[in-house]
Amino acid sequence: MKRTIIHVMLFTGLITMGLTTTISAQQKETRAEKEAAKAAQVKGWVDAKQYVFVPQSAIPMGGRVVQLTGEFFLSVTRDSLVSYLPYYGRAYTAPIDPTKNSMDFKSKSFDYSTAARKKGGWDITIRPKDNREVATINLSVSESGYGTLQVTSNNKQPISYNGYLREKKDKKDKSKK
Repeated sequence: MKRTIIHVMLFTGLITMGLTTTISAQQKETRAEKEAAKAAQVKGWVDAKQYVFVPQSAIPMGGRVVQLTGEFFLSVTRDSLVSYLPYYGRAYTAPIDPTKNSMDFKSKSFDYSTAARKKGGWDITIRPKDNREVATINLSVSESGYGTLQVTSNNKQPISYNGYLREKKDKKDKSKK
């Protein structure tokens, strides 16, 4: 009788372990599939020049990390670049209009180049032609959509932002909903 109970318990334990291993393997496959789908989605946004970078923290030169809570962004489309980013740091010259932040601008004329990174992801370089303040915007994006944005200015210290990419929705799509 005791042997039968022990055999039943061992058999039940082995079946439970087998099911657990199968479920774990299925979850790993699902996770890998999700990561591949996210990488393809992010690649589509970068290739189409149709995304928004949402910063979560700002890292000024020589300063501490500032956690951002507002609605800051850098919007990229094929024909326009819209920046609404905060600036923390030292300016080398006084602005003509002190009420305006040089990181808040719109550009219709800019150079855009993309390079694939060795370990996955992309390095994106944007050079606005119609903005005297901002020299270069460098964006390093991982396959999962997280990235670091560095803005180099002509009159200010560089500043970096950590954040993520999200899809840029068309105005046409919003009116249909």
